[in-house]
Amino acid sequence: MIESDKIHKILYGGDYNPEQWPEETWQDDMRLLKKAHIDIVTLNVFSWALLQPDEYTYNFSMLDKIMNLVRDNGLKVCLATSTAAVPAWMARLHPDVCRTSHIGIHKKFGRRHNFCPNSPTYKKYSAVLASKLAQRYKGYSNIVAWHICNEYGGLCYCDNCEKAFRQWLKNKYKTIENLNKAWDTNFWSHTFYDWDDIVVPDCRTEEFEKNGVKSVYQQISIDYLRFNSDSLLACMKAEKETLKKETPDIPVTTNMMGIYKQLNYKDFADAEDFVSWDNYPEYGEEPVDIAMRHDLMRGIKGGKSFALMEQTPSVNNWHVYGRLKRPGVMRLWSYQAVAHGADTVMFYQMKRSVGACEKYHGAVIDHAGTSTTRVFREVSELGRELEYKIKDLTLGGSCASDIAILFDWENWWAAEFSAGPTTLINYVQEIKAYYKALFKMHYSIDFITVSDNLEKYKLVIAPMLYMVKSGYDDKLKEYVKNGGALISSYFSGYVNENDIVTTGGYPGKLRDLLGIWVEESDAIPEGESNSFIYDGLNHDKTGTEYPASILCDLMHTENAISLTSYKKDFYSGMPAITVNHYGNGTAIYVGTHSSETFYKEFLGDICDSCHITQLIKIDSGDIEVTERRNANGAFLFILNHGTKEAGIAIDRDCRDIISDIEYKKGDIINIDRTDIAVLYNKMQESL
Repeated sequence: MIESDKIHKILYGGDYNPEQWPEETWQDDMRLLKKAHIDIVTLNVFSWALLQPDEYTYNFSMLDKIMNLVRDNGLKVCLATSTAAVPAWMARLHPDVCRTSHIGIHKKFGRRHNFCPNSPTYKKYSAVLASKLAQRYKGYSNIVAWHICNEYGGLCYCDNCEKAFRQWLKNKYKTIENLNKAWDTNFWSHTFYDWDDIVVPDCRTEEFEKNGVKSVYQQISIDYLRFNSDSLLACMKAEKETLKKETPDIPVTTNMMGIYKQLNYKDFADAEDFVSWDNYPEYGEEPVDIAMRHDLMRGIKGGKSFALMEQTPSVNNWHVYGRLKRPGVMRLWSYQAVAHGADTVMFYQMKRSVGACEKYHGAVIDHAGTSTTRVFREVSELGRELEYKIKDLTLGGSCASDIAILFDWENWWAAEFSAGPTTLINYVQEIKAYYKALFKMHYSIDFITVSDNLEKYKLVIAPMLYMVKSGYDDKLKEYVKNGGALISSYFSGYVNENDIVTTGGYPGKLRDLLGIWVEESDAIPEGESNSFIYDGLNHDKTGTEYPASILCDLMHTENAISLTSYKKDFYSGMPAITVNHYGNGTAIYVGTHSSETFYKEFLGDICDSCHITQLIKIDSGDIEVTERRNANGAFLFILNHGTKEAGIAIDRDCRDIISDIEYKKGDIINIDRTDIAVLYNKMQESL
């Protein structure tokens, strides 16, 4: 949540780049933005070249005009630091600012995100620019947030990064002997005798097999991802420090990109005042994909509300297909963000540029420059609803859940760097299998990381927990022992935080908790499957046969009980899913991957056994339901992603704050396709 006494409603607006247009057009932009009920603009995202035309000169004259213009027109500002793309003079005079690719090519000036995070030049000038911006504009009362850089990402393998990597390793391991032990460098004669022996793991060292995707020496590669993430985070922290010196009360963020692999977003969230992210679904993605990213972004900040910093009002020009958002979809997806915890609805962009690679990306103000376009009308209608219907009612609202899914970036890196047991290992898709089933059944879901507490949850799901960091096994054991329910899956418990195998049998440190021993794992080729029969947790249902794919763990029960077994191959009859009663709780192990229908039935049974209730009981895969709560009450969001109207029975007295219609318990609410309802109940109870 953007905590500020300047905010009294959901903020509505987005990126505005008037420096790309003649000054005489700016005033008409203000007229159109007001007409669309826009109340915030993000400024100065890519203006470094204008602000600092050479090494010693700073020129804020144009930004002064823009800042005064938007203030005079009553707009709030999310002010960016412009440090995502260095100016050309800097690359010419100081080549160290440019990155080196994983194939060893030192890049020339171009694109954006074109800086090395370990360049002394970049670190110096980015912090100075942030400081000068804060000093100059700290008196503007309409600034509600600082926006550092833009969509941090990418990797660099230059000489500066190599030197910084060595220092990072020294700080972590202290001695070269400790590093050799942690990395198991006796393998393939990789022993390091001196810190200077260590080089960046790029394609020149042949640590990567295929275009930087797979590593032959995972310990080095995982640490390099940690180092790169820390390097970019250090740049963000340096800018934040300078901003806070001048404007301690203005919150700071940097916009993230959802489920993004290269950076440990949990660390970035810890360093920000609030989380913000950019939502650009690919063509063909499902509503569950978007919802999952929203929930993850909320989860990395401990469940606090977040800012939807960017989305397109109409079309993504950089996707394979520039597919238009159909009428109503922009509104639907905007409310989906709010439903999952957003306190802003913001777009990239306010006005279409006329040149370069994003000139055909969607905007509130199109090249036509009028208020008569379909997109402008839809944006205006949504702005009116947010201003006069939603107002401040949902601000800061939490999404209470009894279910948590563990997501850990370092575990993701390690699992997918692994050379075996199958190239089909996909950490995110395994998490999605569990999330999607719960989403379709309308359960509220939180995401957590390894640093979060578990006590408030009735059910914790840790799919593919390949890397078990020091102490985390004890944390899980304590949780289950005290009455919690845990689900883990195949390829769990194999290694420690250095990607060194925990010997003594898989799943390593989780073996006694799960009550099993995995002897072997059979990699199932794509398109093939084994199977098992599931007939309920208590074997009280008619059995249904489900596929077993990707991996089939050949496991032996120790303290656990076999819930079902494989049907085929030489391991027919061996357990496929087990249940272990540990202390006052239960630990369940799913030794294979299965189908969506299985996960729905299986997780539904587990939720029933844990006394976890659905937000609403309806049988429709096209309906999405979430709930937010704050001091104002409970807000149940019902979104229809389908192609036809849906009738839903309401089980409590409430009011739809969009339509202003009152409903009694038992009434039917009809929600048209791409439409939504926000059902308000003053009491803080689920509807």
